[in-house]
Amino acid sequence: MDAAVTTRTLRVSGMECAGCAQAVRMALERVPGVHKADVDHAAGLAMVQGSAAEGGLVSAVESAGYRAEAVRNFDDPRTLRSETEARQRRLWLTWRRRALVGLGIWIPLEVTHAVAATRHDHGGGVDTFMMVGSTLAMLLVGSGFWRSAWAVLRRGRTNMDVLIAMGATTAWATSAVTFVAQQQGLWLDHPTWFSEAAALLAIISVGHWMESAASARAGDAVRELLELQPERVERAEGEGWRGMPLVDVRPGDLVRVAPGGRVPVDGVVQRGRAQVDASVVSGESLPLPVGPGAGVSAGTLSLDGELVVRSGVDGRDTSLVRVALQVQRAQSSRAPIQALADRVAGVFVPVVLLVAASTVLGWGLAGSWSTGLLAATSVLIISCPCALGLATPMAVMVGAGEASRCGVLVKDATALERAGRIREIWFDKTGTLTQGAPVVDRMEPEQGFESAAALRLAAAVERASEHPFAQALVRAAGGASLPPVQDFVAHPGSGVQGTVEGRRVQVTRDEQASCLVLVDGRPALRLHLSDQVRPEAADVVTELRGLGLGVGMLSGDRESEAARVAAAVGLHPSRVKARLSPAEKAASVQAAGPLAAMVGDGVNDASALAASGLGVAMGSGVAVAGESAGAVLVGGRLRSLVDLVTVGRGTLSCIRQNLFLAFVYNALASPAAAFALLGAHGPAIAAAAMALSDLSVIGNAARLRWSLARRRRSRENACRARTPGA
Repeated sequence: MDAAVTTRTLRVSGMECAGCAQAVRMALERVPGVHKADVDHAAGLAMVQGSAAEGGLVSAVESAGYRAEAVRNFDDPRTLRSETEARQRRLWLTWRRRALVGLGIWIPLEVTHAVAATRHDHGGGVDTFMMVGSTLAMLLVGSGFWRSAWAVLRRGRTNMDVLIAMGATTAWATSAVTFVAQQQGLWLDHPTWFSEAAALLAIISVGHWMESAASARAGDAVRELLELQPERVERAEGEGWRGMPLVDVRPGDLVRVAPGGRVPVDGVVQRGRAQVDASVVSGESLPLPVGPGAGVSAGTLSLDGELVVRSGVDGRDTSLVRVALQVQRAQSSRAPIQALADRVAGVFVPVVLLVAASTVLGWGLAGSWSTGLLAATSVLIISCPCALGLATPMAVMVGAGEASRCGVLVKDATALERAGRIREIWFDKTGTLTQGAPVVDRMEPEQGFESAAALRLAAAVERASEHPFAQALVRAAGGASLPPVQDFVAHPGSGVQGTVEGRRVQVTRDEQASCLVLVDGRPALRLHLSDQVRPEAADVVTELRGLGLGVGMLSGDRESEAARVAAAVGLHPSRVKARLSPAEKAASVQAAGPLAAMVGDGVNDASALAASGLGVAMGSGVAVAGESAGAVLVGGRLRSLVDLVTVGRGTLSCIRQNLFLAFVYNALASPAAAFALLGAHGPAIAAAAMALSDLSVIGNAARLRWSLARRRRSRENACRARTPGA
């Protein structure tokens, strides 16, 4: 991607349903320089990747019939979430008002119509009442659809509201003309559809009301995350403490955490001891003891002691805020599986208008213009592809939110979809299947060298490296009073080199040991290191196999150490590859195909993560791994990988089901409406059917949310039951 490519965020006004979001996205992606646009109608946000100027993006949105402005505070999720929730509430209130007003008008009309039909009484008083009530519905409820439809039509475009406005207007206008004619003694055998016009506006408004409520609930994960971080803190000033907003905290400030209080920022404990519930970070429900020198993260809970924490970050940039921001972005992104639905929706409205016109003409030529108008009205209403637009976004919002609750941060909807498709998983060894804290077991000096002196030189070079083996050497050498290194060079997957006290020192891979130290080109010391296998690694491998996944390991370490770890976690020797360089790891996982995932934590894994179908980084790893990955296991909790696969599969299955429901609904309903199979109440039945199609998609997403939450709670309870004293 070009260096000039950026991600711009726009707040879009006027969007009222998924169809509106589709229209905005298509308008943005037509702008030269735009690579991708994701639009969330519930949040009222559009995120655009590309090099297009901000002014051009705003103009594109306005040309589609909506209003837009640049968002300057997207890096402040708390403010952004507050604004988003305010917008969602306004949208919910708007649709609730329209729905209640619509129902309040339609129900009396429908009752009057039914009673009159029973008594065979269609006198002028009844018809006048029906016309007045329907007209009120058109003005009080239909005006919103008209405004939206006109805003796009006058720019030569269409949206879902065009179909609704045309359907309601056709039903009402035809009825009004018939009513006037009947007052003159004409067309006495022609029906009127005043109650149907009111019905479709009321029922569609009810559907959008429920849609807006469901969309707001799907975004609860971001709200829950941000609520874990207190808005005010106590900061040290002089000899005392002063309360202030969290956003005013700066790196280096001392903040106090009371017993039972949440840690407001990422930092290091300076004073105090406590049991800390870090489940928001690690996913583990059991508390951990912390004391001076221990690192703590924002959102963790001090259960029984007071802590004084030195902040390591700005109050606006805590790890919890960054996670919430990423969840917000993931929920607003678009999955690749949505592409087909987008292409269909892009041409759907013009096609529906053509079908409706053909329906009128066909029935008219057959001698029944009134039936043609009734059938065309039903076609306009029943063919609205709102469910098609909701199919993927609702499932993605639920999936991304539930993944965050399980300790998994997905980068976007693409990663979530890939998690549901993967068929095999390859693990890095060090820091992934093992704890990433190796120790030096044995040293073998070469003739003419002393172990301590050679180790000191090696540790001096390795101090600049982030690899776990490097840190093990530094710890073994005592870590202090190491001489400075010059001309340091790292060769990922191979080793490091530099000049220490005038001597050229290299630490590299070795056939006989974990690593070999060379001084001035001569072998000086062989080091044997070992690393403890993660306690949960074997269970995770077993659970992944139980999900039907192939599991293997790619390691840069020697064969004997790789075989030891593989045996401990239950991997077959044929699924283990050792002594691989970073390029060889990347080639291996790439050869496995797009349905293979790679799990790793270090800089050596970055290329393999990027080359895999899905890269998964351990949250305890270095930043570059997370940047190369599509998902991050927050806190380095390996067990969350099983949750990622389960959530991904559930989300993908839900999307497929939703798309099937939307496609089949339109495929069956539109011909039925065109051939007047819905009867005299066709428009009202069409409105109800369209609303039910939306609700089927919303309900299916709610089912996914409930099933994933139930599974998560079941796993948490099982974990507590297995842990003594939990």
